Amino acid sequence: MNEQISGSGTGNIKRVAVLTGGGDCPGLNAVIRVVVKDMLRSGIEVVGVEDGFLGLIENRMRALVASDVEGLVSRGGTILGSNNKSNPAKFAVGKDASGKPIFADLTQRCIDHLSQRGIDAMVVIGGDGTLTSAAAFSRLGVPVVGVPKTIDNDIEGTDLTFGFQTAVDTATDALDKVRTTADSHHRAMVIEVMGRNAGWIALHAGMAGAADIILIPEIPFSMAKVAEVLRSRARDGLHSTLVCVSEGARPVDGGQIVAKVDLTSPDPIRLGGIGKSVAENIEELTGIESRYVVLGHMQRGGSPCAFDRTLCTLMGHHATGLLHARKFGRMVAIRNGELTDIALHEPAGKQRKVPLGHPMLAAARAVGTSFGD
Repeated sequence: MNEQISGSGTGNIKRVAVLTGGGDCPGLNAVIRVVVKDMLRSGIEVVGVEDGFLGLIENRMRALVASDVEGLVSRGGTILGSNNKSNPAKFAVGKDASGKPIFADLTQRCIDHLSQRGIDAMVVIGGDGTLTSAAAFSRLGVPVVGVPKTIDNDIEGTDLTFGFQTAVDTATDALDKVRTTADSHHRAMVIEVMGRNAGWIALHAGMAGAADIILIPEIPFSMAKVAEVLRSRARDGLHSTLVCVSEGARPVDGGQIVAKVDLTSPDPIRLGGIGKSVAENIEELTGIESRYVVLGHMQRGGSPCAFDRTLCTLMGHHATGLLHARKFGRMVAIRNGELTDIALHEPAGKQRKVPLGHPMLAAARAVGTSFGD
């Protein structure tokens, strides 16, 4: 494991490991399929690491052959399993007398397992947390190529991640469905979508589903403004209102609503509950009957849409191209509509949020959409 972090090395790659980490996402299997097929056609063995970095810590890996990936382009989830609590540099190994988790750095153990298995390079498929861990391995000389995935579309350095469009399609379909019941019962319907600290899903799905109000983390909202939108619509004879709210949205006079804190996880904050809060406040402030729906993990499941299947194939192929060229320490990226790659350390520890000058915000406001500000 003494290759250069980035650039060309010498020698032949004989065995590659592929790992899927973090939360699951439509399209993971499609990328695995490309990596396996391309490597095998080139005479390179492929080993799948089970359950993300947890499998690397516990030395759980298995050989992947062509029959393992047949039909995977349309299959959701990941055949390798995943885990979002296994940062090798800060892994919970127990609890102290007060019940707080005890952490240990197991990075070297992972590197030893890779060496024992004869792994020459890794393809790590994951979100910001997984890629941050991958960057740490790269800095230690492990040959790594990253492929960005997340429905949140919040990885710095790439304009798009696979899984995002499928999640947007799922959320848009939900908005279309609740619109009809909102119209029938003259209600306000609030749909809470995922996204953590970035409002990309809410913004895209809200626009596609013609939401009347879109609430995102980047624009703190006023419940008084939200209530006024509903009153104004009622005065105009519009007796139903559709609100799309990102789980990380927050009012100007408050913080994000935290559903749970898991201290054993690298990302301990679990957001959730803003949809319920907004619906209750709407009813209290306006007297308009309100309901809320939390889409939750529906957005992360199911078969990837056609767009994501194609994107996964392109990204997976670019990743294998980096392996063939021995360009390690790189992450596949989409920039200005072009497929490219960037230094793996560039997105590490960062989140890509909706810029306040983004043209989609102006377009939404132009058709009367409120952001509660």
